[in-house]
Amino acid sequence: MQIVTDSGFDLSPQQLKDHKVHQLPLKIVLSGTTYRSGIDIQSEEFYHLLENTEDMPTTSVPSPGEFLEIYKQIIEKDPDILSIHISSGLSGTYNAALTAAKQITDANITLVDTRTLSAEMGWQIEAAARAVKAGWPLERILDLLNQVRDCSEMVFTLPDLSYLIHGGRISHLKGLMASLLNIKPIIGVDKSTGKYQDLKKSRTFKRAIKDIPVYMTSKFKEGTHLRVQAGHAGNPEALAQLRQATDALFKCEWLPDCSISPVLGAHTGRGLVGLAFTPIANWPELP
Repeated sequence: MQIVTDSGFDLSPQQLKDHKVHQLPLKIVLSGTTYRSGIDIQSEEFYHLLENTEDMPTTSVPSPGEFLEIYKQIIEKDPDILSIHISSGLSGTYNAALTAAKQITDANITLVDTRTLSAEMGWQIEAAARAVKAGWPLERILDLLNQVRDCSEMVFTLPDLSYLIHGGRISHLKGLMASLLNIKPIIGVDKSTGKYQDLKKSRTFKRAIKDIPVYMTSKFKEGTHLRVQAGHAGNPEALAQLRQATDALFKCEWLPDCSISPVLGAHTGRGLVGLAFTPIANWPELP
């Protein structure tokens, strides 16, 4: 079985170094140039470009034709494909993959809507890759992915709402009001819709960083042993503050930090920090 995915997830290099995953990149257009996220441009370069232009980036998903091409290439060697994608509530990528899969009759293509993105999506990719490598059957892998999705959560905050507003990811009216009032939201992903949800509002970005672990105490009591992974969009200083604030309230088993991919950063701008987390007690055993 082969895994196909897109560039809507984040993981540290260590987490996928021993696993084979076919990745179709989402694209970014900035200042008239088109980049394939993670291929033509990496995170550090992308955030540097953002700082040196007044243009706002736009993004696009792989076409059904591109999915069809990669599926056909894989089928020549393996007829079983597990295609795992960024939330359909935030991107058209899943639907593009579905359109392509419907055109193929000589293979077994199973599509998974992760209903999330970034590191939380990455956890599903990593779990699937490890299970495939271990030779697990499809149904057992799908059950594992459901367990990972159901037990995990992702939250983030950011200093500038203009990119989310420009990309249509939040209401223009709400975004404008928040910008005028200098409110910094703490944002998560609703598992039922796969769309962003406003979890909490803070008056400043520094306060929002501290409020992320405070929000987490509404889910789990202080001192809970958590599996946690932190990510940032060109803002390691804020990431260090977030880790410190989280360590003050929970017993954390930290995975390696990850950098937010360019195509996700195109919708947030530089500065975002966030966490994917779950209680260790709820985390399923991976092969």
